[in-house]
Amino acid sequence: MFKKDNLRFGMLLGFIAPLLSLIAYYFIKFYPLFSVRDCLNFISENKNQITAISVPCLILNIALFTFYINTHRDKTAKGIFAITIIYAIAALLLKFTL
Repeated sequence: MFKKDNLRFGMLLGFIAPLLSLIAYYFIKFYPLFSVRDCLNFISENKNQITAISVPCLILNIALFTFYINTHRDKTAKGIFAITIIYAIAALLLKFTL
């Protein structure tokens, strides 16, 4: 399954990986004390948390990108890279507009 070299597959991986990282971050940092709604309120009140959450999400995409580049699956890597750029821009926009 992960041996495909496809742009759409890379975009799908690039989209899902940060979501999994975000869920893991929630369960590690916030779960016993905060509900999801409380966590989102906390993030909206503390802009520095947007950076703290987006960095692990983007690092997971960077690891995937590196793996697919090193295995010469360039189309998949391009999809991951494109979604990573979109996530980074969205994180910056959220940080400066909230």
